[in-house]
Amino acid sequence: GGEQQMVAIGRAMMARPETILLDEPSMGLAPQLVEQIFEIVRRLNEEQGVTFLLAEQNTNVALKYAHTGYILENGRVVMDGTAKALRENPDVAEFYLGMSDKGRKSFREVRSYRRRKRWLA
Repeated sequence: GGEQQMVAIGRAMMARPETILLDEPSMGLAPQLVEQIFEIVRRLNEEQGVTFLLAEQNTNVALKYAHTGYILENGRVVMDGTAKALRENPDVAEFYLGMSDKGRKSFREVRSYRRRKRWLA
């Protein structure tokens, strides 16, 4: 389960940090446990003022709990903004959330080259 992530967060909190970096806290966890981990992070941020820097591929969950997001392509920031703005951005929805104005899309259906070329220019 999520015991390792909870222990890692607890161990880090013992030092009373201002900022904690979490690398892929949802990796290998069931969806219910992912929500629990992110809820703990949210509470620690709100109640104790700890800033969390998350490296996370689960874009849906990350943008649900984040205040600000940065999208990286090959180690380079290609887009940033508030989590709300990124969630509502059609390019982000299509490339990272698998959604479009016509519903869900498969990986093969996403025509990313044209838009990505615009981002990386």
